[in-house]
Amino acid sequence: MARDLPQAKVWSAGLGALVGAPADPLSVEVGAAHGLDLSAHRAQQITGWMCQAAELILVMEQRHKTDLEQRYPLVRGKLFRLGDRGGFDIVDPYRQPKAAFETACADIARGAADWVARIRQIA
Repeated sequence: MARDLPQAKVWSAGLGALVGAPADPLSVEVGAAHGLDLSAHRAQQITGWMCQAAELILVMEQRHKTDLEQRYPLVRGKLFRLGDRGGFDIVDPYRQPKAAFETACADIARGAADWVARIRQIA
């Protein structure tokens, strides 16, 4: 999304991130195959200030949405699932074979393309 919306501030944060950890080597490999350089990525936990500062929060799975709404009730209205339009969750491929990373990458690309188009319509 960041490369498709260069004027936007895009963060990546998790609910159970291993803070400071680099991207999984398979993520780096699959990302590179799609023109993404994840070598500088470091994991971080989502925080209240991030939720307040964000205009839009996209999560991978419905359970992430539910968890964030419970932790930070003020996110309602700006919190959505990346695969909302397609009705799909993006399963975390952590500790899975490369095929799971490729599936997650394809799902992320599909969800991101939909959101980019929607954002461009209102921007």
